[in-house]
Amino acid sequence: MSSADLNKEPHEVAAMFDGVAEKYDITNDVLSFGRTRAWRKAVVAAVEPQPGEKILDLAAGTGTSTQPFFDAGADAIACDFSLGMLEVGKRRYPHLTFVAGDGMNLPFADNSFDAVTISFGLRNIHDTLRGLQELYRVTKPGGRLVVCEFSHPTASAFRKVYMEYLMKALPGVAKKVSSNPDAYVYLAESIRAWPNQVELAELIGAAGWELCKWRDLTGGIVALHHAVK
Repeated sequence: MSSADLNKEPHEVAAMFDGVAEKYDITNDVLSFGRTRAWRKAVVAAVEPQPGEKILDLAAGTGTSTQPFFDAGADAIACDFSLGMLEVGKRRYPHLTFVAGDGMNLPFADNSFDAVTISFGLRNIHDTLRGLQELYRVTKPGGRLVVCEFSHPTASAFRKVYMEYLMKALPGVAKKVSSNPDAYVYLAESIRAWPNQVELAELIGAAGWELCKWRDLTGGIVALHHAVK
């Protein structure tokens, strides 16, 4: 895959996710060896949803990541730019509120949410800084941001093994379980090109967020960043 393949236009990325929507959740569970469930629990713990709070779950896909906020009594909004994902989500979770939206131009008013979160979707926003600025805009003063994203394993030996898995094993497994394996080749390359933990924290700060901190999950395969407005 060339670097040009990573510069997909938003509509191209949306179409790619439309093509994997039906099997997206189960494919992710297989490719992550079941770790996605633990990562989702860590996100919910970091967001600390309270009854009555309004929470935006951006890049929510089928709504699997949004359901725990609803269970906690929050007014949870699942937002995604893939209509295919939203259609699957509406069938699975008819009680959730789904909104189609572009991460660079969110369809919400300023200061709307008590907390905003995005899991494994920030990489797919064409302009990462602008996406973080949009999340800042729609968050109330004192509100919280939680970003869960693939990152850089902290142990060099583990990092090498992980990168080999991403570029060689992951696409092969995806061919067996995904309806669109090419999408996972793109995702593997985008993970490799993604900023490390410190670089992402700096980018979050550049978007206006304060008190950014993070913790590594699964040896740094995933990083959980938290900041406030």
